[in-house]
Amino acid sequence: MTTPDKRDRTRPAEMLGLSAVFGLFTGLVVFMATRDLMLGLIFAGVAFIVSLVVIAMLTLAVRPDKNELLDLDEQDREAGH
Repeated sequence: MTTPDKRDRTRPAEMLGLSAVFGLFTGLVVFMATRDLMLGLIFAGVAFIVSLVVIAMLTLAVRPDKNELLDLDEQDREAGH
């Protein structure tokens, strides 16, 4: 079995980082508009979770390209399926 390349290993960190940026932005906007820290933190948490779920679902919706399909076939053959 081959090890995943750097892009595949860092993809979850990219999703978490992008979701964190969305959450911080939303939290800062709500905090600056209301001057209520707790409300800003609540909105930041909700925005983080929602954006993480949306990004993950969009990632799952992408069809694999030809190279990925070949890689999946090789992995299946190595596993004996």
